[in-house]
Amino acid sequence: MWFRALILSAVVLVFGVSFKLLSAVIGITSPWLALLLMFYFLGTAKVAEPLFSLSMPSALFKLRRWEQDGDVLRMLHVFSFGRLLRRTPLRYLNSSVYLDRQLGSLAKIRQQAEAAEATHFWAAVLFTPCIVFAATSSQWGIFAWFSIAQVFVNIYPILHLRHIRGRLDRTICRAKGKVQ
Repeated sequence: MWFRALILSAVVLVFGVSFKLLSAVIGITSPWLALLLMFYFLGTAKVAEPLFSLSMPSALFKLRRWEQDGDVLRMLHVFSFGRLLRRTPLRYLNSSVYLDRQLGSLAKIRQQAEAAEATHFWAAVLFTPCIVFAATSSQWGIFAWFSIAQVFVNIYPILHLRHIRGRLDRTICRAKGKVQ
């Protein structure tokens, strides 16, 4: 455990130094540093997973019917997004949520998907004020790029992971001989 804590400390240190150097080059008031901080948050949370995992607020944890049946997700092309993740090098950003990359139990994979979903949720929550600030200060280009980043880096992964969690729940129940 101390080795994982050391790795996490090293990652935070590297991200901190990188942030400091970039802020000196592009200016501390640059909105692009907020985007960078979102990516740093996602990376730090992933490295920290062996030590602790983030969780969804209890009010948002329960899956809704539309997140499981697929009609809305199909209309929003969330399944296409999932195929993009599986069929490109993007899959290696979080390979622990794929069955073929993990020999552990379905419950362990579900736990990894739940942690990834929570990480993207909190990244979205932390990044939203930056989007609002760009809009209220009439920085429409920044607002547009930040909104696109929010959708593809956080919202679509959340929707995809919630659907996956529902599928895993059904599979786990079938494996236990229960019908859901």
